[in-house]
Amino acid sequence: MHVRIYHNPQCGTSRNTLELIRHAGIEPDVIEYLTTPPSRSDLSAIISNAGLTVREAIREKGTPYLELGLDDPALTDDQLLDAMLSHPILINRPFVVTPMGTRLARPSEAVLDILPADAFTGPFVKEDGEAVLDAGGRRIA
Repeated sequence: MHVRIYHNPQCGTSRNTLELIRHAGIEPDVIEYLTTPPSRSDLSAIISNAGLTVREAIREKGTPYLELGLDDPALTDDQLLDAMLSHPILINRPFVVTPMGTRLARPSEAVLDILPADAFTGPFVKEDGEAVLDAGGRRIA
């Protein structure tokens, strides 16, 4: 299964998502989007395929969101995409693309919706100690 993750190694949610993918026995294409941002058309497609609006895909916390005036509701999707491409830190993370769909994996266990359920054979615990999968590899509600 071909999987791509737009990853920020400094982000705990992104690290947990990457490890969940690997826990499924899949080695994804890891794109560190801060240094290798997607093209405009790829970013637009990823956001759309995830079922989000461009505004929903913008990260506000820890970014120049307010300084750039991106909270202005009059800004168009094109203007917001321009800002995201000029400042990749504004791209929320991690986005994961699989043949089963595209998700913004926030929280990290959202990635389970687009990975084969039978790929997990054991427990998984996030960095913070939160259990996500039980001993049988089943999602903990």
